[in-house]
Amino acid sequence: MNKEPNYTEAYDELMRIITEIEGGDISVDELSEKVKRAALLIRICKNKLTSTEEEVNRILKELE
Repeated sequence: MNKEPNYTEAYDELMRIITEIEGGDISVDELSEKVKRAALLIRICKNKLTSTEEEVNRILKELE
């Protein structure tokens, strides 16, 4: 079973995919798979950012 990458791993992989796509040296079939993977990585990063923001806000509220 594959574990979900943490934020840093997802971000780093996303940056590699962007570089590959911008390089233009991938086939249409590879492009489709890279875009699908990038969408998943973006979702992972977005969810982590959202949960971190909520946690920080909760902590700050407790300090009031």
